[in-house]
Amino acid sequence: MIEVEGLTKKYGEITAVENVSFRVNKGEIVGFLGPNGAGKTTTMRIITGFLPATKGNVSVSGYDVFKDGMKAKKKIGYLPEHPPLYTDMRVEDYLRFVAKIKGVPKNQRNNAISRVIDKCGLSDVGNHIIHKLSKGYKQRVGLAQAMVHDPEVLILDEPTIGLDPKQIIEIRQLIKSLAGDHTIILSTHILPEVSMICQRVLIIDQGRIVADDSLEKLTAAMSLENVFMKLTTEDIQ
Repeated sequence: MIEVEGLTKKYGEITAVENVSFRVNKGEIVGFLGPNGAGKTTTMRIITGFLPATKGNVSVSGYDVFKDGMKAKKKIGYLPEHPPLYTDMRVEDYLRFVAKIKGVPKNQRNNAISRVIDKCGLSDVGNHIIHKLSKGYKQRVGLAQAMVHDPEVLILDEPTIGLDPKQIIEIRQLIKSLAGDHTIILSTHILPEVSMICQRVLIIDQGRIVADDSLEKLTAAMSLENVFMKLTTEDIQ
């Protein structure tokens, strides 16, 4: 479903990602875990086609992200760290606009919008102006726009950052409910996020993959302190 091979990204003399390789199978939820600045967001942006790689290969649903970018993007729903919202629009109008630009056929848009509004718990705010919503609801709208064209793959970059504890629980439950219907990569620097949502974890540090396994196997092989020794105390609270 997602195949990354030898991915490297350099900014001048700085190497942000170096020789990263991994595979995500259909229906999996995989946590992409690492401290801030480890290369998570850069990797996510390359997979989604928003950023070119220095070298390496990426394919999504069989499409090469660099050679068949438009076809690959149709298979991907992307929630960046800061959701791409037009905050002066009403929720339903915004989702209708996104559905149009993502190529959802006109005769299917009402059903697509109703589906994501229901799935993301937005029924009570569909007619609300986005800038008046709480951050938690804005995050839900961001997730809805990523899902409105019913993509096979969801790329979620720090989906709970800045939310209060209640909102964090709600968003985590929502993401977990998507397992099976979508293949998901969830980028985070928060250990509980991975343990509560994900079936497998990739750990990245200084641009390199340092572990790839189920959380249970990783923690059985060594202590959490060793597995996540590169993460700060704040990150694993």
